Amino acid sequence: MAKLNNMDDSNMLHRWFATACSFGLMALVILCTLPLQALAQEAAPTAAHARPEQVYEYNLGPGDRVRVIVFGEQDLSGEFVVSGEGKVSLPLIGEIQASGATSSVLQTRIADALKQGYLNTPRVNVEVLTFRPFYIFGEVNKPGEYPYVNGMTIERAVAIASGYTYRANKKKVFIKHANESKEVDVSLSSPIMIQPGDTIRVAERYF
Repeated sequence: MAKLNNMDDSNMLHRWFATACSFGLMALVILCTLPLQALAQEAAPTAAHARPEQVYEYNLGPGDRVRVIVFGEQDLSGEFVVSGEGKVSLPLIGEIQASGATSSVLQTRIADALKQGYLNTPRVNVEVLTFRPFYIFGEVNKPGEYPYVNGMTIERAVAIASGYTYRANKKKVFIKHANESKEVDVSLSSPIMIQPGDTIRVAERYF
C-alpha cells in the first residue's frame, strides 16, 4: 500500500512538474514576444508620421501638346497644341482656355462645355504628351534650349547641358519662370523643381 502511495505521489509530482514547465514556457514566450511587438510598432511608420511625398501639379502653357479623349466619341478626341493665347481648339465646342490649368481642370472645362447641348454625361481624359522646353545658359558646357522631362531638377538640367564649366558657381543658380520678368537666386542645396518654360542661368563664381 505504501508502495502504491509512493507511485501516486511520484506521478502527481511529474504531472505538477510538467504543468509548471508548460506555464513557464508560455510565460517565457509571451515575455519575449511583447518587446518584439512593441519594437515593430515603433519601427512601422504610421499615416500621421509617414514622410509626405512631394506632389507637383503641372500647369499647362503655350506650346504644350495634349491628348484629349472623350470616351465613346472618337470624332471629338485627338491631340491638340496649346496656342500662344493659351487655348486649345476642339471639335464642336471651339476654343477652351488651357494655359494655367492642370490637366484635371482642363478635363472639367471640356466636359462642362460638352454638356452645353452636345453630350449628356461626357467622360473626358486629358494627358500631357509633350511639355514646352526649358532654357539654360551661363557657365554650362552646352547652353541652349532642351526638352522638358517631368520631375526635372536643377542638377538634372545642368547634366543635360553637359555639366558646369570650371568657372561655374556651384552653390546657387538664377531661375526665371515663364511669364515672369524677374529671376530669383536658388540655392543648390534646396530641392527645387524646374518647370517647363523656365530659364536657368548659371553664374560665374567670384573666387
